[in-house]
Amino acid sequence: MGLFKENPFGHILFLKKWLIRIAGMITHQRYKGFNTLEIEGSQIIRDLPETNVLFVSNHQTYFADVVAMFHVFNASLSGREDSIKNLGYLWNPKLNIYYVAAKETMKKSLLTKILAYAGSISIERTWRADGEDVNRQVKMSDISNIAKALEDGWVITFPQGTTTPWKPLRKGTAHIIKRYKPVVVPVVIDGFRRSFDKKGLRVKKKGILQSMHIKEPLEIDYVNETVESIIEKLEYAIEQHPSFLRVIPKEDLMAYEEEHQKRKWRY
Repeated sequence: MGLFKENPFGHILFLKKWLIRIAGMITHQRYKGFNTLEIEGSQIIRDLPETNVLFVSNHQTYFADVVAMFHVFNASLSGREDSIKNLGYLWNPKLNIYYVAAKETMKKSLLTKILAYAGSISIERTWRADGEDVNRQVKMSDISNIAKALEDGWVITFPQGTTTPWKPLRKGTAHIIKRYKPVVVPVVIDGFRRSFDKKGLRVKKKGILQSMHIKEPLEIDYVNETVESIIEKLEYAIEQHPSFLRVIPKEDLMAYEEEHQKRKWRY
């Protein structure tokens, strides 16, 4: 790899590699130290193609979720079996992993700009901006950037577009699936909301069991399935369909209610 070789977004790969290494070393204890991350599905990661893979996941914090996925995906590719033990996997990380994030979030501080350089596809949300509900058109450049990232490698997306659980999924994800026909891998996470603050930067509570379940790729008829059918399939796959409300743990309901009350007072 040339010293100044760039990815399709103009990011220097040598610099990106060191950012991932440093961020990984700083954050490792959050998932294997004072908290524990239980992983399932490492073999699925190893069996995936090099490009055109779309991970769809529920969302609990702004950054802790996706950082954990960087750890798990790279550890799995390095031969770890459902474990992130031994930081050696960070020495040669997969550099074509991207994640979809709100542009306004990724511009807020130097730290978020660094995290963006490590792999963010920053998009303008069509439904919310600066804490206010909005209704604006999808920017075609945002769709093009997601397509560019899929062509180059793997993309992580959180189709609810919010850390609030059991919210409806955004139809844009289904449109992207139908148009670009990626391998769609569901990921279900838990415990991050109890471990970290909403941003996922500050440790809120120690001794929490976190979990990440990587599921088998979905079978999707890209041509004949409707957007609505794909959305419903995704809701079940990432366990965010309304029917799951009947079986959620009491502590998750309490955490949700606590966050909901904070939002009411904030706005």
